Amino acid sequence: MKPSSFKLLLIGILLLCGLSEASQAGPLFDRWRARRAEQATAATEHALPNGVRRLSNIAYGSDPAQTFDVYLPPNAHDAPVIFMVHGGAWAIGNKAMGRVVDAKVARWVGRGFIFVSTNYRMLPSAAPDLQLRDVASALAAAQERVPQWGGDARRFVLMGHSAGAHLVSLLNATPHLDAAQPWQPVLGVVALDSAAMNVEQIMRAKHYRLYDKPFGKDPAYWRAMSPTLQLQAGAKPLLEVCSTRRDDSCQQAHQFAERATQLGVRAEVLEEDMSHGDINSQLGDALAYTAAVEKFMAELDPALAALLR
Repeated sequence: MKPSSFKLLLIGILLLCGLSEASQAGPLFDRWRARRAEQATAATEHALPNGVRRLSNIAYGSDPAQTFDVYLPPNAHDAPVIFMVHGGAWAIGNKAMGRVVDAKVARWVGRGFIFVSTNYRMLPSAAPDLQLRDVASALAAAQERVPQWGGDARRFVLMGHSAGAHLVSLLNATPHLDAAQPWQPVLGVVALDSAAMNVEQIMRAKHYRLYDKPFGKDPAYWRAMSPTLQLQAGAKPLLEVCSTRRDDSCQQAHQFAERATQLGVRAEVLEEDMSHGDINSQLGDALAYTAAVEKFMAELDPALAALLR
């Protein structure tokens, strides 16, 4: 074989191996897809379902990243709210990405929910503890303003995907995070495929390098950023959706649920044979998966149950 042909063959093998690892790594591949989607979002406004109105870039802080979008149903009155936090390995992503918003808005805003999708500061300017405070501040701001939009501040459901699922789970586990930014208790949490429920466990073992930048080398920080280790009695019910194609995600979900049971906290695990990205983008489609998530939400409050029938 000629040297040039051997080099081409070697490059091809390395590329195939890299793609195989990325397709199975979940967050690694999703990070690439999120960056592509974020670039597309910058140039494209997504069409809204009939009657749905969007309030864009509502500020909850002074940083340009501290904004959220609100999707309103027509004639909202005491409407419950789904508060969504996007993923992207704590480093990328955007509140307006189609895979974060489209199917969920079409499904739930059409049924009378208000849908809020928030941005937050990310790496390298903000580590996960600051991101957590941003999410808490955004939630408090949305609850304060939601009566103006025809919503009910007492009926919020937190939802997040990937890194966003980690943040909403941690916020639920640490409800007294910041007395300066008080937020009202939520009804429950839907965590979409986080594999970072126990950060300390991840960092003490062989792990993907994507965890090194957000969580560093301090074991005390690992523990502080671990929803499983920070969980307290009195936390709100949590549904953990995990991809069976990622052993780490479902393993961590079940460990969290076991800890929650010990504390008397309701936690359910919903295993899905779906990719990390599809668990986010296909939630809201007419699937058994969506129906299972809606069953959990309906059990949180009669007002939600009435809209989800």
